[in-house]
Amino acid sequence: MTYCVGMRLDAGLVFLSDSRTNAGVDQVGTFRKMSVFENPGDRMMVLMTAGNLSISQSIRQLVAEHVCVDGSTIWNAPNMYEAARIVGEAVRTVHKRDAQSLSEFGIDFNVSLIFGGQIKGERCRLFQIYSAGNFIESHNENTYFQIGEAKYGKPIIDRVVNPLTPLDEAAKCALISMDSTLRSNVSVGLPLDMLVYETDRLAVTRFVTIDEKNQYFQMIRSTWGEQLKHVFEGIDDPIWDAAPDATMNVLSSTNMNSKPVRIALPPTIAPVVLDVAPLQSLAQEFNQTQH
Repeated sequence: MTYCVGMRLDAGLVFLSDSRTNAGVDQVGTFRKMSVFENPGDRMMVLMTAGNLSISQSIRQLVAEHVCVDGSTIWNAPNMYEAARIVGEAVRTVHKRDAQSLSEFGIDFNVSLIFGGQIKGERCRLFQIYSAGNFIESHNENTYFQIGEAKYGKPIIDRVVNPLTPLDEAAKCALISMDSTLRSNVSVGLPLDMLVYETDRLAVTRFVTIDEKNQYFQMIRSTWGEQLKHVFEGIDDPIWDAAPDATMNVLSSTNMNSKPVRIALPPTIAPVVLDVAPLQSLAQEFNQTQH
């Protein structure tokens, strides 16, 4: 599995991918998921892939070489939409060629892609391309796409990133998102590839491969964990069975009448009668000490 994230901002684009490929717990490989299609001064495009590795590599090779019936290629497409269409066509070509054979061996045609960049004469654009070759484009309401193990790193991006976010802050957010994924899923792993592109440069501006020795990423991993713990500890604990007039940190009050769904005891089991008075007295004393 893998995790890739791409962000489209007013200031440019941010791409981040891991390099872990799994075929079982004892078959772990490293394959880079990010490919750059660049003609400096004319276009800079990035393709990131997740899913079946053989399918991904076939699509990447075909995108680089494919010529449509009208003579268009990714190298001469007039805009990013047409370039994304060519990538989608490559996906469908590989599906037509390989899907049936894979199916006979019980293997699904599983691939997803993030494709983005800038072609001279238009703004930066970002697309997510699906297994059927269809795609959607990022807009201001949705400034990023994720593929692969997306759920672990999504919350921080939702809280932080918007079109006005500076590139360095977006890069930092992407790394925190990746760190959350690395900690929660062993199918995602180092090294990482990060590319940060500044609008209208029409060439790769910043790129780094990040391994376990990278000083900044190690700082991110330790600092983010410490800060999360500090914030967590600074949030007040809930107050249970608070007085009706209590207004602060009340999770449960005496007038809420909350009850669990209780399953009836079988007729063969006699219920035990509890004396709850001592427990109520202790709860009242505890609440008084909190005010």
